[in-house]
Amino acid sequence: PKGIKREELVKLIREAAKLIMNGFSIPVNPTDNLAADGQLFIEMCEKDKKFCELVTARAPDTAFACYHFWVEEVIHERGPWREEVGNDGIRRTQCPFNQTLMRRLRDKYDIRHYEISINQSKISR
Repeated sequence: PKGIKREELVKLIREAAKLIMNGFSIPVNPTDNLAADGQLFIEMCEKDKKFCELVTARAPDTAFACYHFWVEEVIHERGPWREEVGNDGIRRTQCPFNQTLMRRLRDKYDIRHYEISINQSKISR
């Protein structure tokens, strides 16, 4: 059945109560409040400076789609981040990035990726 699961809700309420009773630091580290996709994006920028420059610099020779996007598009390799095979048989994306690093970070942050890539024989987690 879909919807809120009682056990999960009770667990979250208990965790919140424990935080309130034991205290927590203020201010909170900004990355602690980010969802997994936000944390992945920050780590991707830290580890791949070329990628970070591509998505933040707005250089004149950069395709608009490479810096006007939702983070989820990058993480799930959609739109200009999707790998395509050209007429010459070469695989490329409109916005180049380190796909190996992205896929490793998706695994690290347990982000499930359900699309089949042209270079994968099975669905990755």
